[in-house]
Amino acid sequence: MVNMPKTLPVVDVSAPVCCSPVAAGPIADEAALEIALRLKALADPIRVKLVSLLFSSDAGEVCNCDLAQAVGLSESTVSHHLSQLRRAGFVESERRGMNVYHRPRHESLTALCTVLDPTCCP
Repeated sequence: MVNMPKTLPVVDVSAPVCCSPVAAGPIADEAALEIALRLKALADPIRVKLVSLLFSSDAGEVCNCDLAQAVGLSESTVSHHLSQLRRAGFVESERRGMNVYHRPRHESLTALCTVLDPTCCP
């Protein structure tokens, strides 16, 4: 069995998720670890709220300062949470001057849903 690292390593985000659905049969240790790391990135209520805010934004992107205000935390704390989501492939970020803007990676969340339950997403 693969031990779960305490901190999130950088996940290869060139492909949203690694493998066939977990219900299709036993998966390899490496695939299980990759899925678990992505789930670990979402296993925090603030991160789930940040993902929700990003996905529901009409603008398609949100400034770090606006996210911090929406969740009632400092910008540095929100930046930490967003870095974990970025490492897992759920968020893309772009610095513009003093501000950082974040966009959700829809394909990554959809792919994770499909790996967990292939009937959940069209």
